[in-house]
Amino acid sequence: MTEGAAGTGGGPPVPEEPRIKEYEGEGITVTFEPRRCLHAAECVHGLPEVFDPSRRPWVLPDAAPVERVAEVIRRCPSGALRYHPSRGGAEEPPDVPATVRRSPSGQLVVRGNLLVTGERGVRHETRAVLCGCGASENQPYCDRSGPCAEPDDGGAGER
Repeated sequence: MTEGAAGTGGGPPVPEEPRIKEYEGEGITVTFEPRRCLHAAECVHGLPEVFDPSRRPWVLPDAAPVERVAEVIRRCPSGALRYHPSRGGAEEPPDVPATVRRSPSGQLVVRGNLLVTGERGVRHETRAVLCGCGASENQPYCDRSGPCAEPDDGGAGER
């Protein structure tokens, strides 16, 4: 047996790739990264005909006009939901100027043209809720595993 073989320890664990689900529609493709979802429910409240967690698949991109789907996805504070056009067209525009807001529970709610550095390197983002307490197991993103789990009076969706 060779020491240091895969799965035998000896080094730090390799962070797992983010699991991203894709829901393709005629004019828009919606992506969802479950580990980043903080259940703000902007999607479900904004377009229940498109976003219904009791249904499989839970996202039906063609159930509403493309522009409306994109508008509701941009309300997702965590960036767990994203979109890109199915056939060319404009990508999600970042907020200008970029903004950073600390929620009452300590999360950093950021919007704009962002480069977020984490265990897997640098990711381009337009929206994210970053951990402000250091307890998240999904650094640098908040997963509400620490003090950020406490409900706050402003909600992550506020701008």
